[in-house]
Amino acid sequence: LAFLVTIGVLVVIHEWGHYRAAVACDVKVLRFSVGFGRVLWSRTRGETEFVVSALPLGGYVKMLDEREGRVDPAERHRAFNQKSLPQRAFVVAAGPLANLILAVLLYACVNWAGVEEIRPWMAEPRPASLAAEAGLRSRDEVVAVQLKGAKGDDAATHDDWVAVRSMTDLQWWFTRAAVQGSDVRLRVVSRTSQQASPSGERELILPVSRIPAADVDGGLLEKLGFSGPYAEPLVAELVPQGPAEQGGLKEGDRVLSLNGQPVLDAGQLRQAIRQSAIEGQPQALTFHVERAGRSLDVVVQPVMKDVQGQRLPRIEAALGSPAATVTVQHGLVDGFTRALTKTWDVATLSLEMLGKMLIGEASIKNLSGPITIADYAGRSAELGWVYYVGFLAMVSVSLGVLNLLPLPVLDGGHLMYYLFEGVTGRPVSERWLERLQRGGVAVMLLMMSLALYNDFARLLGAH
Repeated sequence: LAFLVTIGVLVVIHEWGHYRAAVACDVKVLRFSVGFGRVLWSRTRGETEFVVSALPLGGYVKMLDEREGRVDPAERHRAFNQKSLPQRAFVVAAGPLANLILAVLLYACVNWAGVEEIRPWMAEPRPASLAAEAGLRSRDEVVAVQLKGAKGDDAATHDDWVAVRSMTDLQWWFTRAAVQGSDVRLRVVSRTSQQASPSGERELILPVSRIPAADVDGGLLEKLGFSGPYAEPLVAELVPQGPAEQGGLKEGDRVLSLNGQPVLDAGQLRQAIRQSAIEGQPQALTFHVERAGRSLDVVVQPVMKDVQGQRLPRIEAALGSPAATVTVQHGLVDGFTRALTKTWDVATLSLEMLGKMLIGEASIKNLSGPITIADYAGRSAELGWVYYVGFLAMVSVSLGVLNLLPLPVLDGGHLMYYLFEGVTGRPVSERWLERLQRGGVAVMLLMMSLALYNDFARLLGAH
């Protein structure tokens, strides 16, 4: 349902942009269709037939055009092909622009309403990782970032530090840096608890540029060595008759050390358990825990389980307190300004990623199709309307950017024709239009095939 709403809203807004621009230029609109194929519902208002069709993956606005059939001489001046070059370009560009404007408004709504985000208060990074090399430690909170120049250039691309309020902010900046081949300066403070005042501020340099653009995906934080947000090393829940319960662990136990090694946070504890097997065999683990004000040792014998295709030792207990959160909310003007910036940033990053995929510097695994979109639509809707609106804004940006690509079957392809006409003074010949159209269809089919392949690969756990 969330997916159908997503497609419906974005298609209607996109086609509404074309429709309103056509009306403004006095082009006669014959049909406004949401979907393709057989008509399921129709209603005529004025001179336009509004329809809903069977295949909901798109839509179209059919305008009066001499290239598509006979036109009454009395209405010839209202045919699309008779309009001036700027008017035709405006009508074609209005669809993607409508999607981008919608994204700005949706992002602004998210900023004004506020959203609960995970605080960028970090767990101990994995040993020998880029995050550990940079000097990050357990309980460090990232408060600001600044991008360095690409490929080792020390000149910063942003003069001022940018405040970081959530893990989402942090991942966004790391993704931008990895795509651009930049390192990231971090300003961090250390906190012993959520409410504690910072014990000191320091600056670090995280060498994000050492992550190839081809490896940039949803697991970027893990590739940098981050083990997640900070969580207290508590036993939160036990599986009945599981190894942890049978060994004597209790809910609420605070783990102080594991096999004699101090435990700093839940992420480090989980990592230590995963790495405790020797030659594929689980080893007994000694938990030194604090319970009701006293310390005691508990010995647990893990069992080997299949986890995402790997055999790993498990104690069958949920470990860690809930991650610290913060409500990110902005005022009227600031929220709108940030929405503009966010839309621009997402659009430019999308284009950069597409360009790098085209030349082989970024992985085609980043292409997503309708199955992934449907999955994320449902997940975001379950989290609440604010999260769903944020998701809708991101897809709207993607749709706007995609339609501006210079492919003949897309709006950007038609704008490319008009650019040629503006430079040469003559339109593209019918012969070349047919050739380009065929090529554009082939490219779009290839992109859709790759996107669907990636969808099924994610669904089956292959990515």
